[in-house]
Amino acid sequence: MKITWLGQSSVQIITDNQLTILIDPFIKDNPLVKTTVAELNPDYILVTHAHYDHVGDTIELAKQSDATVISITDLANYFKSEGLTVEALNFGGQLMLPFGSVKLVPAWHTAALAIDDDPRTLGVAAGFELHIDGKVLYHAGDTALFSDMKLVNHMEPVDLAFLPIGDTFTMGLEDAAIAAEFVQAKKVVPIHYNTFAKIEQDPVEFVQLLNDGVGIIPEIDVPFEF
Repeated sequence: MKITWLGQSSVQIITDNQLTILIDPFIKDNPLVKTTVAELNPDYILVTHAHYDHVGDTIELAKQSDATVISITDLANYFKSEGLTVEALNFGGQLMLPFGSVKLVPAWHTAALAIDDDPRTLGVAAGFELHIDGKVLYHAGDTALFSDMKLVNHMEPVDLAFLPIGDTFTMGLEDAAIAAEFVQAKKVVPIHYNTFAKIEQDPVEFVQLLNDGVGIIPEIDVPFEF
């Protein structure tokens, strides 16, 4: 598979059979990303929770590409009301899809979205466990450190984990390093940092807290093979 970090928590995955999965597509208002919405053509959009920097450009992208949006039930109902094709999940629920599967797993975070200047709580924050091309990926979404992260790898080992490190609104470096120990992923990519002043972090410092060879620091907009 080919993976591209698009800044903040946005991740694009192109599977071996050329299906495109986009997670938390915060593109237009992200000052660090050069990729444009017009350049993206997802088949599936996964949204971890109802904060503006994770919902991002979901509605425009889904209408542009006729993508299916996958999220927690309450948020999926909102997307459905906007005319999108959705698949709703709740914690522990799994969808079998042409590329493999998606399972909704807990995160520890809030989830509200301003709609017509009216903040609405749309479910709670979540993460995703994905089975793609014979590998297991874990996208933690926005979250604090919590002990149930140890359960992510209870069925089979995690090959790649995306963990937030920005602090202030999510885990910081030290807690994210503990999360990496809990998840026991073979490789870890730090996300949700340096987009704004309040979440400025040095990803090298984070990688140095991990076991040798575990951390990957991708360049924004630049794909890597996994």
